Amino acid sequence: MKLYDYILSPSCYKVRLMAALTGVKLDIRPVDFHPGLEHRGPELLALNPAGSIPILEDGDLLLTESSAILVYLAAQAGPQWLANDKPEEAARLQQWLSFSGRLTASLGGARLHEMLLRPGDIGALQAQGIAALRELEAGLVEQTLRGMRFLAADRPTVADIACFPYVALAPDGGVLLDPYPAIRLWSRALRSLDGFIEMPGIHRLHELKPEPHIEPGEA
Repeated sequence: MKLYDYILSPSCYKVRLMAALTGVKLDIRPVDFHPGLEHRGPELLALNPAGSIPILEDGDLLLTESSAILVYLAAQAGPQWLANDKPEEAARLQQWLSFSGRLTASLGGARLHEMLLRPGDIGALQAQGIAALRELEAGLVEQTLRGMRFLAADRPTVADIACFPYVALAPDGGVLLDPYPAIRLWSRALRSLDGFIEMPGIHRLHELKPEPHIEPGEA
């Protein structure tokens, strides 16, 4: 499998992370996203007219949406990263996969504005990101009350991998994670998985801060 990749892209990182966790080998094809704008050049536009990365090639199969790539990689490893044929898990998984797009648009947009000077209303992007983090925090608290540490099940799934990178990198866009203890516990759980790999700005442990504690009834 060939992955067209940019090392600082959270969307590309989630694909590399999924591959590392599932033991899938990727042939990495670096893309000069910034400043070269190679993703807007003729070679990559021929593969993906949307002009975005990641792009995954596997034989005749071409995938250009990160969530679809995650599902494809997870399916190589078996059902544990998917829904295990449980309707409730399948619904939660799909809901959080869809939600991950809001994280990309808000927290990802704020990060691009702050790091690459991409035009945008930074105040609006940060406000949208904070609203998304509050929703994620509430969802994780609900899962904790069900006795589950992860978004869709009692184990990590593609839903967690889809949401994790843009959340972990939220401070790059000026949005702090300190107010969200459930998110920080979830982040720690993901960082401790066997096979977890880092990217610039995302390390194995959560900034070495004390593990957060959620008080009963806290949301």
